[in-house]
Amino acid sequence: MVSPTVSDVHPTMGVKIFSAGVSACLADVITFPLDTAKVRLQIQGESPTSSGIRYKGVLGTITTLAKTEGPVKLYSGLPAGLQRQISFASLRIGLYDTVQEFYTSEKDATPSLGSRIAAGLTTGGVAVFIGQPTEVVKVRLQAQSHLHGLKPRYTGTYNAYRIIATTESLKSLWKGTTPNLLRNIIINCTELVTYDLMKGALVRNKILADDVPCHLLSALIAGFCTTLLSSPVDVVKTRFINSPPGQYLSVPSCAMTMLLKEGPTAFFKGFVPSFLRLASWNVIMFVCFEQLKRELMKSRQPVDYAT
Repeated sequence: MVSPTVSDVHPTMGVKIFSAGVSACLADVITFPLDTAKVRLQIQGESPTSSGIRYKGVLGTITTLAKTEGPVKLYSGLPAGLQRQISFASLRIGLYDTVQEFYTSEKDATPSLGSRIAAGLTTGGVAVFIGQPTEVVKVRLQAQSHLHGLKPRYTGTYNAYRIIATTESLKSLWKGTTPNLLRNIIINCTELVTYDLMKGALVRNKILADDVPCHLLSALIAGFCTTLLSSPVDVVKTRFINSPPGQYLSVPSCAMTMLLKEGPTAFFKGFVPSFLRLASWNVIMFVCFEQLKRELMKSRQPVDYAT
């Protein structure tokens, strides 16, 4: 019996979930300051600040944060961010191919656009319900500041989980699930489907081989498309999650308040850091994801296929 080559061996579901989780955590560590800058820009304008500090642009926000609150503040909420990637990204990305195959009628047929979108909807929806508490804690830790004369609401990640659950109710850990569900369905479908289609087109038309340059270009295009479509929902999600009890009656109320007080452009606050973060996150995650899958399957090959 001839042993199959690594390219012939399809990664198992376990390998995909593990690779997605590790790659997403690595991408989060590298791009987290951009995410913090995005959150600060998104909540700016929500209420007047006594400090008088206003954030301008990506680098301006990062620099101002580092100078006024310390460089460590750029990574406030990182533990919750990593917990989010482990519980969220590992499932939505790692299960995508398996769910896509489930929706494909014929076993060896090329998945249709409908199958790809259905897989993105399914894995994105399931992952949001599991990972929402980590999202709530991450956003609140990123948003809180000690510059307004008020004691920070939370001293750390687990303190935030405890205080939210005991003072607001356990249900508050799932606050903002609706906009986050909508946001992540948009992100998951756009990100994974665009990446999948772009990579397939580049390889099929022999423009690029199925390797790092192909993965990098596909991830960049997916990042831009995802940011453009998800930005309005992302801003509303951030505002609603960060709001104290009673500030907004509902998600639509939050969106309407933003529209009336700040205008339509409020829905695209933090667009540049969102794109920089999503694009760089996608590049790091997808390139590492593809390479890690290959390396893990190489290490399994002698055991699984030796004769």
